[in-house]
Amino acid sequence: MAKSKTFRPWQPDQSTLLPPSPREWLSDDHQVYFLLDLVDELDLSAILIPAQAKDPRGEKGFDPRM
Repeated sequence: MAKSKTFRPWQPDQSTLLPPSPREWLSDDHQVYFLLDLVDELDLSAILIPAQAKDPRGEKGFDPRM
């Protein structure tokens, strides 16, 4: 039985080994924060629906917000 296609977890606040967190080395007005807010406002249904179709091949894809 084929499983529904899912994505790898999207965790933009996940700490990294060095530096501990991107928020510690990016300024508060860095453009990445604008992009993170923008992506949250986008309608990604055209990407999400086909990607969630049942497909037994391969590993989980990256979250389209990445």
